[in-house]
Amino acid sequence: MHRMPLLALVSALAFLASGTALAQRPADTIAQRMQACTACHGKDGRASREGYFPRIAGKPAGYLYNQLKNFQLGRRNNEAMVHLVDHLTPAYLQEIAAYFAALDLPHPPAQPLDASPAVLERGALLVRQGDPARKLPSCTSCHGDRMMGVQPAMPGLLGLPRDYLIAQLGAWRTGQRKAAAPDCMGTIANRMRPEDVSAVAAWLAAQDVPRGAAPAARPAAPLPLDCGSDLQ
Repeated sequence: MHRMPLLALVSALAFLASGTALAQRPADTIAQRMQACTACHGKDGRASREGYFPRIAGKPAGYLYNQLKNFQLGRRNNEAMVHLVDHLTPAYLQEIAAYFAALDLPHPPAQPLDASPAVLERGALLVRQGDPARKLPSCTSCHGDRMMGVQPAMPGLLGLPRDYLIAQLGAWRTGQRKAAAPDCMGTIANRMRPEDVSAVAAWLAAQDVPRGAAPAARPAAPLPLDCGSDLQ
């Protein structure tokens, strides 16, 4: 006569215990899964200007997807990134890219740099006008007048650490970083002198990111070079 209530009590306690366990388990959301990226790219992918790792929040989804594919295909070399994305499907890479692209987060102010006025002036000239004599297009002709990128696949260059910018331009110059053919950035980087790289990186890193700035919806004019990254 007393066994049924006891069994019912045991069942109820087991149910409550399982409910508590479920309540303590993190929700399986894309935001939760992307916590693995924060160790390098910072909270919500916002990074900082003081480190080597780039900001990925707010970059065009097409650009982020292309970079994930580039790691898979060996065009970019980073052991940790290759390990993370090696077995992921294109659909999941697109989901990751769309998640970070949709994050609209404030940028920290620019950090003071030990660059001379002459270096910064040279950097601004190359960014805004390029060097036609060496067939070196301006950065703005591809990355937008505000240097915040252009949809669907051109990244913004503001809000990135100087060391990161120098390293990436150097990687293109040495062939350690590649993109889908025709590799326009590889071509451009190899037209730059080392002092050009330093000047451009210093000027870009010294700029504050305008509040509310976002990638442009479309290029203001045709790109100066054919660019495979824009076509993937």
